[in-house]
Amino acid sequence: MGMRFAGRLTDRFGSARVITPAAVVTALAVIPPGYAPTLPLLIASLFLYGVVNASLDVSMNAHGVEVERACGRPLMSGFHGMYSVGGLLGAGVGGLFAWFGAGAGPTLATTGVTLALACLLAGRHLLPPAPTVRENPPPRTRRTGWIILIGVVAFAGLVGEGAAVDWTAVYLFEDLHASQGVAALGFAAFSTAMTVGRLAGDRLALRFGPVRLVRVSGLLAAVSLGAALLVGQVPAAVAGFTLFGLGLATIVPQVFSAAGNHDPEHAGASIAQVATIGYAGLVAGPALIGGAAEIVGLPAALGIPVLLAAFMSASAGALRPPR
Repeated sequence: MGMRFAGRLTDRFGSARVITPAAVVTALAVIPPGYAPTLPLLIASLFLYGVVNASLDVSMNAHGVEVERACGRPLMSGFHGMYSVGGLLGAGVGGLFAWFGAGAGPTLATTGVTLALACLLAGRHLLPPAPTVRENPPPRTRRTGWIILIGVVAFAGLVGEGAAVDWTAVYLFEDLHASQGVAALGFAAFSTAMTVGRLAGDRLALRFGPVRLVRVSGLLAAVSLGAALLVGQVPAAVAGFTLFGLGLATIVPQVFSAAGNHDPEHAGASIAQVATIGYAGLVAGPALIGGAAEIVGLPAALGIPVLLAAFMSASAGALRPPR
């Protein structure tokens, strides 16, 4: 729901004016869920966090596109790589606080305040904002067929990410009878491969271009996970999920970069529309696969991300940069 307003807010005031306050408020918004005394208050505080995080998500991706244009080379994959690094660090911080017996409140309060201060410092190094704020917001961008297409590509990629997050360990443990430690290793390998792939993605995009990169990446994701499911052995599954993460790593960053560059005047609105479609995959994907697994079994249900990865490869031409 926050995406509905985040794009117009970014386009009206400029990404540089939105990103720092959005980042600080998002960092501090993680604190109330840790102290919510009842379930309704917990839900309300998480809803608020989602709304403010939407403004940060859109504005920082729009600013990333501006930085790419200023530098004249791909950078978006590396920015998304830091998102993956943040996920790994967040898990480590949570585990460390839990080891010392700290509850959710102190953990989130310490993390939120620290991140808010870091965002204030980082905000000083953003590109200068436009000299004036627009008195009137730009006309609303229509959800064109092209926007819908690349939004569906993002949807497909995020279904794959959500599937790996929720079902990798379950598949290894329940279907392949791996130990709990090995089952956890499968998701760790996927996450590490995602991070490495995103940090290397900008060099690959510069060398091969976004279309060829997404075409090969989608093919790698489809073939690796498909082959692992067909073999049905633990080593093959761990290797398959690793290569699946490597294949998915660069696709969503290239989609956001393409959305922001397609119409720079409406970069925020375009990114918001693509993100709204794409993030639905992160929410719906695990449930979709879980429902399919009840009918045909989990190995067959994991064929859904395989087909979606093949679709991303076939749709790569939509990411061709505008002249």
